[in-house]
Amino acid sequence: MANWKENFISMAKTMGIKIAPAQAEQFQAYLELLLEWNEKINLTAITDPEEVAEKHFLDSLTLLTCCKIKEGAKVIDVGTGAGFPGIPLKILRPDIRLTLLDGLNKRLNFLGEVCSSLEIEAERIHKRAEEAGLDKKMRESYDIATARAVAPLNILSEYCLPLVKMKGYFLAMKGPGAKEELEQAEHALDLLGGTDRKIFSLTLPTAGERNIVVVQKKAFTPKNYPRHGGTITKHPL
Repeated sequence: MANWKENFISMAKTMGIKIAPAQAEQFQAYLELLLEWNEKINLTAITDPEEVAEKHFLDSLTLLTCCKIKEGAKVIDVGTGAGFPGIPLKILRPDIRLTLLDGLNKRLNFLGEVCSSLEIEAERIHKRAEEAGLDKKMRESYDIATARAVAPLNILSEYCLPLVKMKGYFLAMKGPGAKEELEQAEHALDLLGGTDRKIFSLTLPTAGERNIVVVQKKAFTPKNYPRHGGTITKHPL
């Protein structure tokens, strides 16, 4: 990993993303913790340092190229897992107020160590997404809700849109096939208040096509959503 930081800075530059040397240090520390903890708990199937740089870190940062995130925005990373995309965003944008939401406590323990080691602040919440959407303190209180590799868009929208405040954004990170997913999710998005949507397509240096579905919330989510978790997955909107 001798030149890992330099390679990562260079790769990000090709995507129009500027990473300072101090930030590259944080990413390397994150990488080392990820690989160390991955031997104890299942965090990622990708363990090659160069692949982690592109398929996890750089992929997470593509959000910054498609959406202007306002200063001090409240951002929730739904089903954050190993911290993607939330932690990479926080490294590059320390001003955001980040919440990491996950249903598995041991992942949140890992993220606690990451935040401590990288000296970044993030609220960690141990809840299922549908529980968070019904929590009065969390419901419709975030400028941005984002999720990566969690569920198909028609299901994911019911997890995320209840958390987004009026005129805020739901950012869904997808691979190829995002257009078809968006078509299948149109009814769900209309029902939940996400009436303004578009897709940003981009290509990672070696990992290929990525799509970010950007949905702006233009109406309040009806009170009876989100439904119970089993219902959401068995009977998608």
